[in-house]
Amino acid sequence: MLHKAVESKFVATPEKGEVSALLIRPPEARWVLVLGHGAGANMRHRTLETIAQRLADAGMATFRYQFPYMERGGGGRDSRAVTLATVRAAAAAARAAAPDLSLLAGGHSFSGRMTSTAAAEAPLEHVRGLVFFSFPLHPAGKRGTERADHLRDVSAPMLFLSGTRDKLAELDLLQPVCDGLKDRATLHLLDTADHGYKILKRTRQSDEDVFVEMARVVTAWTVSNFGF
Repeated sequence: MLHKAVESKFVATPEKGEVSALLIRPPEARWVLVLGHGAGANMRHRTLETIAQRLADAGMATFRYQFPYMERGGGGRDSRAVTLATVRAAAAAARAAAPDLSLLAGGHSFSGRMTSTAAAEAPLEHVRGLVFFSFPLHPAGKRGTERADHLRDVSAPMLFLSGTRDKLAELDLLQPVCDGLKDRATLHLLDTADHGYKILKRTRQSDEDVFVEMARVVTAWTVSNFGF
């Protein structure tokens, strides 16, 4: 089923001005997930669109948004201060757009890490949990866990949805990071998926679509952590 998205704008920062957002809200929704894009993509990228559509199938609303540099058409990324301020502004805009829904925040790759970085500095207002679609633990071919150091300062529950072939989050590094966060972190592995959720059909153990699987896991995680 194709769910209709309602477009709006909100002020990312006073300096950078307005950015675009897309709200998909299925009738039965009880949660809205603030959903950012990857570093080289935008909110209309097919990966983010598919995530949003499958979450809507599962009864979860999403609020996709642009960072200012992508609103301008790409090019150099925004400063850290602008990026983190945009994360907070997006959460506030989602709250304003759907004030009756409980709030989650996160995103695919880059935006997930920026969301956790913002939450580590100070909790995101009204956000009850963080959801990371392919958390970029390290650059491809440059193994390390320094990008996860700030996660120790995140107080909200966190869900990591990571493919077993993700070259930006090697499992032997990601698993100990999540284990170290104890009950604040849940790691769900997506069999044969890479960073963009392409799978190996011949060797994947499940027939379930990987995006359907993620939507199912996110909704089950909210019930497990929050009771609904």
